[in-house]
Amino acid sequence: MDIKNAQTDVDNWIKAHGVRYFNELTNMAQLTEEVGEVARIIARRYGEQSEKESDKDKDLGEELADVMFVVLCLANQTGVDLQAAFDKKLELKTKRDHDRHHGNEKLR
Repeated sequence: MDIKNAQTDVDNWIKAHGVRYFNELTNMAQLTEEVGEVARIIARRYGEQSEKESDKDKDLGEELADVMFVVLCLANQTGVDLQAAFDKKLELKTKRDHDRHHGNEKLR
């Protein structure tokens, strides 16, 4: 899956199954909620917090997919070509950070 196709898939899903996109502010709030669900799983499953019995069945992949879905919605409704933006960002990070992390003693 590439990002451009994912944006198209989300747009087609909205047209077929949704009435319309939620407005940008609603989607931003929804994104925050979904990221919070990811954070809860990470904090309890991989962090120092104990995992509640009710959280043990939560699927991290599903929650990450929820985050992606809302990000793709926001990109679509604001006219962002996320594939181009991601490619540009990866190129920038590659140039900027090529040697940066290799010298980080904390990562050894």
